[in-house]
Amino acid sequence: MAPLKSLEPEFSAIDSHFQMFCVSLGIFTVEDFLLYDLHKLTGFAEQKPNSERLKQGITQLLSVVDGLHKPWMNGMDLLEDAKQNKHILSTGCEGIDMLLGGGLREGQLTEIVGPSSSGKTQVCLQAASSVAKKHMGSVVYIDTCNSFSPQRVASFVGLVSNLPFDQGAKHKILQNVMSNILCHSVFDIFAMFGVLHQLEFKLRSQKGDNQVQLLIVDSISSLITPILGGSGLHGHALMLSVGYLLKKLAHEHNIAILVTNHTVGGEGGIPKPALGETWKSIPHVRLLLSRDRGNNICSVSIIKHSSMASGKAASFMIYG
Repeated sequence: MAPLKSLEPEFSAIDSHFQMFCVSLGIFTVEDFLLYDLHKLTGFAEQKPNSERLKQGITQLLSVVDGLHKPWMNGMDLLEDAKQNKHILSTGCEGIDMLLGGGLREGQLTEIVGPSSSGKTQVCLQAASSVAKKHMGSVVYIDTCNSFSPQRVASFVGLVSNLPFDQGAKHKILQNVMSNILCHSVFDIFAMFGVLHQLEFKLRSQKGDNQVQLLIVDSISSLITPILGGSGLHGHALMLSVGYLLKKLAHEHNIAILVTNHTVGGEGGIPKPALGETWKSIPHVRLLLSRDRGNNICSVSIIKHSSMASGKAASFMIYG
């Protein structure tokens, strides 16, 4: 979680007095602020002797939340942004790379959708090992389901390192790959905000080699689904905030983001991506996986792409 105290150096109105006011109402973090009724909060502030200063703090906190949303850009801005040198990162899956014209594009959020055991985690692990080895950049891997497997990453590194090196050289390659993958276990949406805010600080200050090139969240739906129950809007607000923060990180720091999402039953029993219509606008690219368990072949098709037609399909092999 992002504590209010961490905002004090950058936002003068979020000082110790404002923080004490928030703590008295059970507000310790930006996420707590999102969950609190804004009208009630303003009403409580107006009852205090220093009401104007407290309302300034509320306004600055709102600016923090608004900062998670991508700013308006005109057509020329978008065209210039598209012309920038945005690298394409290989996923290590030949079928997916061919389908996407090379792989994951920096500055974009790509979502892998599929039922359980359809190959979503394998794509994440292969992409992590590929970027950490071929591009010599670091990968941040947010694991929400205890699915990260260093043994499987090692096996993927072995597949692409099947060269006549001695064992010492192969061990050094594996060591470099593993040291370039930073794994965080996250099991609730508030811990997710905390990791993302830490990453944002890291991205602002990173220089030189071994910069973060890829962020993976496996799976995003495991964190968001539990907060969407009931008729309240707080869960949807948190979902949109984490989605916009991910896109903000991708756009402002030119990194590729890969997330996974599960499927639910749709009309006529046809599977569809979970998280509903509200989340649908977040990913730049959505890929649907389906697995033929008879021969371990996984089919992948485009269901949304910012610059390609949907419906294109390819396949790759499931290992293990």
